[in-house]
Amino acid sequence: MNILIVGSGGREHALAWKIAQSPLVDTVWSAPGSLAMDRIGPCFDVKADDVENLEKLALQLEPDLIVIGPEAPLAAGLADILRARGFDVFGPDREPAQLEASKGFAKDIMARLGVPTAAYGRFTEPEDAKAFLRTLDAPYVLKADGLAAGKGVVIAPTLAEAEAEAEAMLGGKFGEAGAELVIEEFMPGEEASVFVLTDGVNRLTLPACQDHKRLLDGDEGPNTGGMGAYCPAPVMTEALLKQVDEEISEPMIEGLREAGHPYQGVLYIGLMITPEGPKVVEFNVRFGDPECQVLMASLEDDIVPALLACATGGMPQRDFTALMPKLSEARPAATVVLATNGYPGAYEKGSVITGVKTADEIEGVTVFHAGTGVNEAGDWTAQGGRVLSVTAVGDDLKQAIDRAYAGVDAIDWPQGVHRRDIGWRALGKSE
Repeated sequence: MNILIVGSGGREHALAWKIAQSPLVDTVWSAPGSLAMDRIGPCFDVKADDVENLEKLALQLEPDLIVIGPEAPLAAGLADILRARGFDVFGPDREPAQLEASKGFAKDIMARLGVPTAAYGRFTEPEDAKAFLRTLDAPYVLKADGLAAGKGVVIAPTLAEAEAEAEAMLGGKFGEAGAELVIEEFMPGEEASVFVLTDGVNRLTLPACQDHKRLLDGDEGPNTGGMGAYCPAPVMTEALLKQVDEEISEPMIEGLREAGHPYQGVLYIGLMITPEGPKVVEFNVRFGDPECQVLMASLEDDIVPALLACATGGMPQRDFTALMPKLSEARPAATVVLATNGYPGAYEKGSVITGVKTADEIEGVTVFHAGTGVNEAGDWTAQGGRVLSVTAVGDDLKQAIDRAYAGVDAIDWPQGVHRRDIGWRALGKSE
């Protein structure tokens, strides 16, 4: 079979790498893909948010399965259009994709279905937002309602900073994404990411991950799209995973289906493990980045049957566990993101990166490309904010993390920055 992947980042590179290993797959196409992904299969110069031309490309290629990586085309209704054309698509339709495209939409659905999450309010006027902030205790959580590339969340330590941030967000700090503001009570605890594959009826929970959102060691600095991740996350015990399945996954998937909008794809559940139990921080409607990189490296199973099962719709007797019987054999994995100095703010493009091939040759290490190009000399160059995800598997988590950092240290890139403490919570628990 032939598979088309929509997207061009580290997540999509990892998906292409994993999908290409399947004995079921003949060709992996990507749009727009990247120079790194082109080494796996042909890439087509159609942007991930160019819905009209992606439809034309699909009609030209006639893939057996289309995997949509990023959130923007899902929110724009690409999956609906392709399904209407008769294609099997991994990724939810436009309506359920609003779980990520609108944080207020997601909060309202959770409230209706009784899914545990933080108390919240939705605002379009600064004065109303400020009045609500005064009813909460510090710190304060403010979220741009729409898609903001993983950077639309601010945790303000004081009321004055929260009020100023509310003014900034509603004043255009995040453009259209911040036209509405969601304010939540702060939830103490430890974060984790759970990914659920579903065909709209049945579901399969993948090993839990833990992302590192902050730019700097010790969880300091600004929020980013993610500076590293690992799995499995020991904070998510079997009992907690069962609780998440029963109290979050099941009501959300059943609620969407009963509302006439069955969810087909992967549901990302961002969790806070609070003293009262797991609560939802956010939903995403695609694999996380960089969590996807560790999941694809970690899973021993061929993932293609599960992706295809999600895409082909609800089958009451489908046994997802039979599709991925070795799920429990997933190897510990970790990834370290190398970003351009200045990210998540302004940064320069074009700096030269060497040593990637050396890193890739270290046992257990795979380097996924998120934002690279090639110069006239044939050297890799940085063309984005988050540029590389150095990913490794091991017999245990410490070995996976050590291998990932061995890969990082093999790469010579003076203009790059990265964290040196990926996995610190899990390593602390294991010592």
